[in-house]
Amino acid sequence: MSEFSEEMMELEEDTQKDKFLIFLLGDGSYGIDIKYVIEIIGMEPITEVPQMPNFIRGVINLRGRIIPVMDVRLKFKKEEKDYDDRTCIIVVDINSISIGLIIDRVVEVLTIEETNISPAPTINGNGDNANKYIKGIGKVGNDVKLLIDCDKLLEEDELEALNTKA
Repeated sequence: MSEFSEEMMELEEDTQKDKFLIFLLGDGSYGIDIKYVIEIIGMEPITEVPQMPNFIRGVINLRGRIIPVMDVRLKFKKEEKDYDDRTCIIVVDINSISIGLIIDRVVEVLTIEETNISPAPTINGNGDNANKYIKGIGKVGNDVKLLIDCDKLLEEDELEALNTKA
């Protein structure tokens, strides 16, 4: 790789640093590291795939590429909601697998510096950490944004199942 190409890649990484795509699920405000985001699209017809977890709604055909889609509400054990004209799909790349995340509404792209991100609280009790998908809590003025850890959004076996079915 040429020195110029390396500099361009570093510059691109630098422009994405501390940037998060903010979206809503019900009353909750969440952020996803912009480096994972490929594109944002409107709802598409979804083809169901048998024997998938309930939060995997099926697959879409995105310009000839078959992409599995996950309803983030269901993954986070929130109440199911009908899709409307604000519902959209954030296409992300997780471990070299493209997956669509169905969310209620995209809000904006925000810069949240590391100094304004607190670690997610851990909950001990029944052994299931409800915050395992949250990598931190971003403070933006008087608001907080739950920052999603894309690498933990899918378990390894779920990623493998998606990779073989899609």
